[in-house]
Amino acid sequence: MKKLLTLSLVAFAALTAATAQAQDTKLAIGISGWTGFAPLTLANEAGIFKKHGLDVSIKKIPQKDRHLAIASGDVQCAATTVETWVVWNANGVATTQIFQLDKSYGADGMVVKPGIAKISDLKGKTVAASAPGTAPYFTLAWMLKKNGLSPKDVKVVNLEPQAAANAMIAGTADLDAAMTYEPYLSAVRAKPEAGKIIATTLDYPVVMDTFGCTPKFLTENPKAAKALADSYFEAVEMIKTNPAKSYEIMGADVKQTGEAFGKSAAFLRWQDKAANQKFFAGEHAAFSKEAADLLMEAGIIKALPDMSKLADTRFIQ
Repeated sequence: MKKLLTLSLVAFAALTAATAQAQDTKLAIGISGWTGFAPLTLANEAGIFKKHGLDVSIKKIPQKDRHLAIASGDVQCAATTVETWVVWNANGVATTQIFQLDKSYGADGMVVKPGIAKISDLKGKTVAASAPGTAPYFTLAWMLKKNGLSPKDVKVVNLEPQAAANAMIAGTADLDAAMTYEPYLSAVRAKPEAGKIIATTLDYPVVMDTFGCTPKFLTENPKAAKALADSYFEAVEMIKTNPAKSYEIMGADVKQTGEAFGKSAAFLRWQDKAANQKFFAGEHAAFSKEAADLLMEAGIIKALPDMSKLADTRFIQ
C-alpha cells in the first residue's frame, strides 16, 4: 500500500509538472547580437521567461531579414529600431510594438578613415552600411541629411555592422567610412590608428529599439504579451541589482567577457517600465512621424502605413 501511494504521488507530480509545462506559451523571437537586445537573452538564460510562463526560443537573424522571418511565421516577435517597424508595416508585414528596449547614447556610430574631417567630406566617398530598411542605413541617411547630403551623394556598400567594423580595422583600401554599433564599435575605439568615430548617437539621438509581435500573436496571446513585457522589466532590474552576473550571462552570448560587455553597455540605456510609459506617451509617435518622412524622402518606403497601429501600450501598464 505504501509503495502504491508513493508511485501515485510520483505520477501525480509528473502529471502536474507536465501540465504546467504545457501551459507555457511557446514563441520564437528574432534579434541580433546588438547590446541593447541583451536583456532578452538574460531573461531567457536566467529563467525569467520560464518563470512568467513563457517557452522562448531566441533566433539570431540579421535585421535585413527579420521581417521575412516574421512574415513566414518562423518567429512571432522581434526586436528592432523604431523606424524599422514603419518600414515593415509599410511593406505589408503587420507588426505592433509593445514595449521599448533601449536608447542608444553613443552605442551606434559612424567610423571614418583618418583623412575624413567631417561628415560633409564624405560626398563621393564609399561608406559601408547594412541594407536599406535597417538601422545602420537609416542612421547613415539621418546623419547625412543633417549635414546637407543624402545616401545618393555617397557610394553605399552593404556590410553588416560586425563586418563593417572589421573592414575598417583591417584598413580595407576602398572604404572611407562605416556604420556600426556596440559591441563592434568598441573594437574600433580600441584601434584609433584604423579610423576615428566621427559621430555617434550622442551627437544624433536617432537609435531607439522596441519589441513587437504580430497582431495575430497579440490577439491570441494577450497574457503572454504582458508576460514578455514583465519579463523584460525584471531582466532590467536584475542588471541593476546584480550587474556582474548579468554582464557575464549577456556577454557570453556575444563571446565577450562580462567586463567587456559592461563597457559596451555604458553607451546605451535600457528602459524600465516608468521610462516606457513616458516614451509611449508622446516621444514614440513624434519620432515615428519624423522617421517616416525621412524614409519616404530616401525612397525606402512608398507610402505611410497606418501610424495609429504601430504600438499597443496595454502591456506596459
